[in-house]
Amino acid sequence: MSVEMENIGRRVFSGGIWEERYGYARAVVAGDRVIVSGCTATVDGEVRHIGDAYRQSLTAIDIALEAVLMGGLTCEDVVMVRYYVVEQRHFDHVGRAIGEVFGKVRPACTGVRVAGLVDPRMLVEIEIEAVRT
Repeated sequence: MSVEMENIGRRVFSGGIWEERYGYARAVVAGDRVIVSGCTATVDGEVRHIGDAYRQSLTAIDIALEAVLMGGLTCEDVVMVRYYVVEQRHFDHVGRAIGEVFGKVRPACTGVRVAGLVDPRMLVEIEIEAVRT
């Protein structure tokens, strides 16, 4: 990932295809906050771990945490995790991944079931917010 400065604040870009295509940043650094856009298990333009919501979650979290680090904060600064699943049966798999990564941090968390994501092979999308405390 690379960090770029713009007039309206710092932006973190991963070079992912959706960021360029849809005109958004992976994360925005706003004062003491790092707000990370939704992350999926897409690496180098390819969806990873097809059919495995748990492993897709871990990959998405890794991508999101890399953006948090590029924004100058750490895993311990994460205060909110939001996740979106396409199937009810994936809630526990995603929750397990979130618990493994953030179990000691204990951020606020919201899980939502959605009709679908941008690519039907994607089972989960995860957003993270971190605040310097």
